[in-house]
Amino acid sequence: MRTVLNVLNFVLGGFVTTLGWLLATVVTIIFIFTLPLTRSCWEITKLSLVPYGNEAVHVDELNPTGKNTLRNSGRTLLNILWLVFFGWWLCITHIIAGIAQCLTIIGIPVGIANFKIAAIALWPVGRRVVSVEVARAAREANARARFR
Repeated sequence: MRTVLNVLNFVLGGFVTTLGWLLATVVTIIFIFTLPLTRSCWEITKLSLVPYGNEAVHVDELNPTGKNTLRNSGRTLLNILWLVFFGWWLCITHIIAGIAQCLTIIGIPVGIANFKIAAIALWPVGRRVVSVEVARAAREANARARFR
């Protein structure tokens, strides 16, 4: 089922959003001051291409023992830089694609996936794309550790 939905996403406009993320990735590589944004850009490119079966998870959920205040402050600054240069137009691209996809009954699930990615497009630094199963296991492990 995931494969069918991923193909449907690609056909109904996912290739446009993926091209937007690829363009942003190339631009972050070209400009030296945006080089720290390249990994986040590439991670969300994968999510835009194959949204079903994958999920964007914050690195603190994947490795709760690696929390660092300085690193989180740096991510916040990079996210602000991201929002100004790339985030707003990628978010708008996902919203437009989501609205267009929701106009057809078959495209509604794909449109909803684009709305989720639109929210991630505004603040992507510090997120990793992992399988749904890995994300669920990380959340369960964090919940168990928190309530012990």
